[in-house]
Amino acid sequence: MDTGPDFRLWPPVAIFAPLVAGVALTEVVGEPAALESVWARPIGWILLGLFAAWNGWSLVLMRQHRTGLLPGQETRLILDEGPFAVSRNPLYVGLLAAYLGLALLWPSLWALALLPVAFAGLWWGAIGPEERYLRSKFGRDYVAYSGRVRRWL
Repeated sequence: MDTGPDFRLWPPVAIFAPLVAGVALTEVVGEPAALESVWARPIGWILLGLFAAWNGWSLVLMRQHRTGLLPGQETRLILDEGPFAVSRNPLYVGLLAAYLGLALLWPSLWALALLPVAFAGLWWGAIGPEERYLRSKFGRDYVAYSGRVRRWL
């Protein structure tokens, strides 16, 4: 039975643990520099709106094609329309946009500084195992898709 990729770290944890750590640092030790500015809040809200629209669209397509909606569920086909025609990982792109939006809305410079930790955790914990799974399951079709569509944007 196909159970999907064997993640080392569940993607939402990989992304949001550094955000929570950054916000906690902000609350406990304060900010190393002021992040408050006239642009931070509007950009934060825009990023959250983009996250909702982008990930919503991605999830609707996944539901329509009856493929796994949650990380780790079986992938039944390679989607190559909508956000999946632009990014091989549209849900992760959206979650990272949400991370940035929340860090700007808090505001937390520490959370922004920890964004590379979220990328690294996502890469090591989810993307590597997921790509191995998809190459194993779909072979040449996934390799061809990888050649056409970027990992991020």
